[in-house]
Amino acid sequence: MNVKEYMRQLGQQAREAASLLNKANTGMKNSALLAMARAINASRETLMEANQKDLEAARERGLEPAMLDRLELNSERIDSMIEGLEQVAGLPDPVGGITDMNYMPSGIQVGKMRVPLGVIGIIYESRPNVTCEAASLCLKSGNATILRGGSEAIHSNQAIAECICAGLAEAGLPLNAVQVVETTDREAVGELITMPEYVDVIVPRGGKGLIERVSRDAKVTVIKHLDGICHVYIDKDADLEKALNISINAKTHRYGTCNTMETLLVHRDVAHLILPDLTDVYRQKGVELRGCEATFAVLADKSAIAGGEGSLVAANEEDWTTEYLAPVLSIKIVDSMDEAILHINRYGSHHTDSIVTENYTSGRSFLTEVDSSSVMINASTRFADGFEYGLGAEIGISTDKIHARGPVGLEGLTSQKYVVLGDGHIRQ
Repeated sequence: MNVKEYMRQLGQQAREAASLLNKANTGMKNSALLAMARAINASRETLMEANQKDLEAARERGLEPAMLDRLELNSERIDSMIEGLEQVAGLPDPVGGITDMNYMPSGIQVGKMRVPLGVIGIIYESRPNVTCEAASLCLKSGNATILRGGSEAIHSNQAIAECICAGLAEAGLPLNAVQVVETTDREAVGELITMPEYVDVIVPRGGKGLIERVSRDAKVTVIKHLDGICHVYIDKDADLEKALNISINAKTHRYGTCNTMETLLVHRDVAHLILPDLTDVYRQKGVELRGCEATFAVLADKSAIAGGEGSLVAANEEDWTTEYLAPVLSIKIVDSMDEAILHINRYGSHHTDSIVTENYTSGRSFLTEVDSSSVMINASTRFADGFEYGLGAEIGISTDKIHARGPVGLEGLTSQKYVVLGDGHIRQ
């Protein structure tokens, strides 16, 4: 069977499974999720052995550290997968909920019912935990899913898929409700995104090149974000201890994630009070700093460290629009919050941006005027995550403004249809 025939077969099986899932009750779906969690817990050793095969192959191929970090499955990440499954099982089931039911002058009742999207295709790179997250959210929201992971995680994804199938089987749900594409042929992606008769939505999770290709070539709706150019702005009224901790965490907690800070904005009035201490910590952690002219002026005694880890070099225009996914940080000193907001809205990717301030009015203005899917006050951008938002997990983060925005959880994987209740009513 060639790739085209194989993908069409997966699509047909997914469409059939989606119809069966539409009849499944909440108890069946929750039972499957909890059974998946038990299967993953019992298969820890198998999962980590499979992951080691992928890591060894990735190192031989010379994958970048950020990619290796995303690929790794350790005990802590397996715990998070299990916790995510359990949390999704504990969340309210959005499917079937009826809202806004009102009587019309004609006597009929009109409302809206929440329904699954149908079949969701998910294309992702590196992170094998996405296999589990995507399966759990799609299942709980009543959607069948086709998962196409990156070739670098093929062994890990297949091992996780076996646990997922075990959970589905234990709960009596169709095994084809979650299908992991077994071929690493790149042609599979092209087929998956051009099967509107079988696939209702595509969610790409990966590098900018992948997402641009999917957005350009897909014949079905795409939920996506291109970049994670996230900012932290330290206001003149910031608590400097909070600012220090937030700025360090937002950048150094993990370098290879889309919610990692890539640009730090600092009000001129406090730059000389906070930047020297921040620079010392970033130097210790090996973060390269790329600063504007004002940054160099404030850090004049530290500018001699240019070159090597923890260096300070001049920022250029390209730096403000770069998602480094690495220990590199751009720093810009601004004269006002308005200037910070203008910078964020011009150079950012509308993903996640945070202000550190004790001024209530400034915080509210920042929330209102920054055009991003997540906007924060006195919190690290690393919190922009479905699990941290209480969604159990996330299918991805959307910077679009239609249907779903921000971390996409259960509700983002459903739609609504109008329902009408009558009792023999006819239109006059």
